[in-house]
Amino acid sequence: MVPWLKPFWEGFRVIRAGRRERVQSVVGLAQALGVSVGTLRNNRPYAEEGFPDPVSSPKAQTLLWDGEQTAAYLAGEEVLALPAGEDDEDLLDRHEAAQELNVGVSTWSTYKRDPAVAEHLVVVAGVEHWPRGVVRRFRDSRPGRGVRHGSGRPRGSGDMVPRDQILLRTEDLLDADPAITAAAVVEQLGVAMTTAMKSLAVLRGRRIADLLERDPRLDPRLAAERLGYPQIVRRRALAAAETELRMREVRPYVQAVADALAVDGLAEAVEVEVVELEGGVLAAAVQLAPGRAAVPALVWDERYGWRTATSRRHPIGKDTGARPAGEGVHYLASGLRPEPARVPALLRGLGF
Repeated sequence: MVPWLKPFWEGFRVIRAGRRERVQSVVGLAQALGVSVGTLRNNRPYAEEGFPDPVSSPKAQTLLWDGEQTAAYLAGEEVLALPAGEDDEDLLDRHEAAQELNVGVSTWSTYKRDPAVAEHLVVVAGVEHWPRGVVRRFRDSRPGRGVRHGSGRPRGSGDMVPRDQILLRTEDLLDADPAITAAAVVEQLGVAMTTAMKSLAVLRGRRIADLLERDPRLDPRLAAERLGYPQIVRRRALAAAETELRMREVRPYVQAVADALAVDGLAEAVEVEVVELEGGVLAAAVQLAPGRAAVPALVWDERYGWRTATSRRHPIGKDTGARPAGEGVHYLASGLRPEPARVPALLRGLGF
């Protein structure tokens, strides 16, 4: 590495309490420098020695800075340190929130749907954040492994659970008993057997994937054993872990495309979710900005690459196993993963 460059993720900090309005994205930094976003990313001035550290986490796909600090640096003035210590109003992204709870990011993706967390969501430059105090209160309210609620049964027991809460409530049960059966989940939550089996497989797969990410040399079967999963459920859990790892590999790419579309003004800055279709195929959708693009959304499918979609509400649609076609469906490129920066031009090249 060139001596005067530094890893720009060193010394990262969260968005400090009261400084949300000062947050600066890549787009804002490029504007401050009077260059294009492409030039900024190519030259990486934020990697120079002395440039203020990001306030985004090391694994974040979207870099964020404190605009007051970058303005001082660019003006040649002293860059004042951000407030030290921890405050309940500090804003944590999904990586930082997961670290606060000592869980994987995918597990946090389940936890964040809990009403106690969801109602406190703060979106900064298209990136989801939550106040530190909210995350900690949620952590402290959760049962520990083997610990039950006062009634002697896990939270939500005996009730028909809303669909968007099923994984969260099943996670409670899995925390209390790694070997819990699908039948027990049915009894406690009142969900269908197929729903219980799928939920347990997905959650176990995520936890196996977390272990494998921390130690890539670990055999997946040994990871399942370490987590206390019975032999009879390991096949489904290992298959789910394989899918989860594939999704994690794909996510940075589709997020980079979404960021490129946002920079070009064709979409809002958002975090993109990768989903698994019925046939096991991975896909993702990016909603385009109304009035800025002539189509509602773009969809990426690992079999066919990027295409336009005709629905904003359900852009991916039902997977029939056949290549999507019809009025309004256009493919952007022959390759499955064109360079993210090329996608806006490819879309415009179709007349959109």
